[in-house]
Amino acid sequence: MKTRSAVLHAQPGQYELTEVDLDGPRQGELLVEMVAAGLCHTDDHVAVGDSPARLPVAGGHEGAGVVVGVGPDTPGWAEGDHVVLSFITVCGRCRMCSTGRQNLCDLGAKTFTGARPDDPTSFRMTYQGRPVVQTSGVSAFSEHTVVDARSVVKIDRDVPLDKAALVSCGVATGWGSVTNMSDARAGDVVIVMGVGGVGINSVQAAHAIGARAVIAVDPVEFKRETAVKLGATHATDTMKEATALAQSMTNGQGADATVVTVGVVNGDHIAEAVNSIRKAGTVVLTGTGGMRQSVGIPIHHTMFTVFQKRLQGALFGGCNPRWDIPNLLAQYAAGTLKLDELVTRTYTLEQVAQGFTDMKAGKNIRGVVLFD
Repeated sequence: MKTRSAVLHAQPGQYELTEVDLDGPRQGELLVEMVAAGLCHTDDHVAVGDSPARLPVAGGHEGAGVVVGVGPDTPGWAEGDHVVLSFITVCGRCRMCSTGRQNLCDLGAKTFTGARPDDPTSFRMTYQGRPVVQTSGVSAFSEHTVVDARSVVKIDRDVPLDKAALVSCGVATGWGSVTNMSDARAGDVVIVMGVGGVGINSVQAAHAIGARAVIAVDPVEFKRETAVKLGATHATDTMKEATALAQSMTNGQGADATVVTVGVVNGDHIAEAVNSIRKAGTVVLTGTGGMRQSVGIPIHHTMFTVFQKRLQGALFGGCNPRWDIPNLLAQYAAGTLKLDELVTRTYTLEQVAQGFTDMKAGKNIRGVVLFD
């Protein structure tokens, strides 16, 4: 079949509406009609060239839709199933999956090929006879997409798909960065550095675990205001002020945990976060600067050692897609997780490039593409 997708043809460049040829699903694969896709900074890193990619690439890794085709000999799936995309393919058998760390599945190493996870030469999309890379193997910015069944999670049909799309990446990543990776607990002081589409959910998580202070840091006023509505006790525009606040609450010690969810991270951001935490505190590094960027971190290594601080990386917030995606949606249904409030603007597929422009201008908490 033919379908329309937001495709990146050059780096740097913009995602352009492109008609592509899409093969039908093979064994172990599903044809999904997309309903909604989130605009995440990870896709923009590819567009601006911060992350390498084989071109052309059909963008998007955060989304939800409906199964409209099931490949042969693919048990457990049926047309009409509602699914959330998982940009992390989960095999369920490797060491990481078997020890409860599905986010680090061995198949994740093949995410950037944009091909089938078991065959880096096998593609389902083509344009003018050339293979089209599917971002994370899913290409959420497509009206229809063929995905490996290990790259989707089936959800309850009662959950609105435009909200379910958000837990595909941003919500789970921000939430898990606190609940899984930070060691924060009730009564702690938590700083969240950057409260966009990921960090706002770190704010929600810190509030949910009972942190006595949740300090949101962002230069954009409306993001700070949104953070306060969703659980932040304080909001500042600089880490200097946030660090001083945390120290004033802890007898000069500093925050118990700081989560870095800045859209484009540099070494100074990490250093500020390390300086903000107490002895034996934790910095969770969730945001990135793109795969091409390697930065120095201007921290005093001896003080890092003697204060026994910890710098913890976090992929997908340490979440397990098959458990955490349904669990987060159950919390949404129960009213303990806010999703409706995260969507600032919606866009058509033709407006993907504008959506990323708005994101970088600080206009959105989360922009969402809605498909007709």
